[in-house]
Amino acid sequence: MKAVILAAGYGTRLQRDLSLDSSGRFSGLAGIAKPLLPVGCCALISHWVKALTASGFADYIYVVTNDVYRAAFEEWATPFTNVKILNDQTRNNDERLGAVSCLQLAVKHFNIDDHVVVIGGDTLFKEDFSLSEVKEKFSDLQAKCEDCCLVLSYHCREEETQKYGILEADESLRVLCMKEKPLPSETKSRRACPCFYVFSKKSLPLLDAFLEEKKDSFIEEKDAPGNFVSWIIPRKPVYIHQISGRFDVGNLPSYIECDLYFREKLRDTKSYMI
Repeated sequence: MKAVILAAGYGTRLQRDLSLDSSGRFSGLAGIAKPLLPVGCCALISHWVKALTASGFADYIYVVTNDVYRAAFEEWATPFTNVKILNDQTRNNDERLGAVSCLQLAVKHFNIDDHVVVIGGDTLFKEDFSLSEVKEKFSDLQAKCEDCCLVLSYHCREEETQKYGILEADESLRVLCMKEKPLPSETKSRRACPCFYVFSKKSLPLLDAFLEEKKDSFIEEKDAPGNFVSWIIPRKPVYIHQISGRFDVGNLPSYIECDLYFREKLRDTKSYMI
């Protein structure tokens, strides 16, 4: 298994919040890429690298970033022998390739011919999340069908459906469809889907087909990786692994909440996510 961590965003909402914050408490975070923000005892992305390595979930971890943050990521990655940094060559938010194109870039650049777990670089999970459990679930699915992919899901409140991609699934937890930010009245499901997807090696060629189909579309259709998941659902079997919740660092309040959890509530940092 290979891991691709999507870290090419520019964190515009968070940087805006930092510029408007008058307390001065967070001034040291200005200009830092979201995955490199300190969360508890280390950078946000370091939690992933440590857990992916310790659990044996992935043998190599590829981090896709942009030209603005490339040097910072390369410096951060120095202690990790299994991490490689890929620069998407963009310099601002208007130039961004989109998450799906960044994933394709990593697959082609590193000649990936293996299962791939795709992880949002601004996302972490609650303490009960286990990569070992996900690995076992994916292995069981692969034993039944090599085309199978796996996504995560957690229960969101009714008023939150318009913030997330919402999965609809059958009794076996096979995904039937994913609705992007639906009204509560548009779906009975409250299964929110975070950016953590395990794609089988047999599904990777569909990246080219998706991007070819969307080549003339607006960047928004190619940016959110959930759009690729939505597109792949009718073409490959996709199943759900249930989790309790996540942290999505999009703005200053969500960063503060995440950092507080890791500083005060996380009980066992050594086994976190393993």
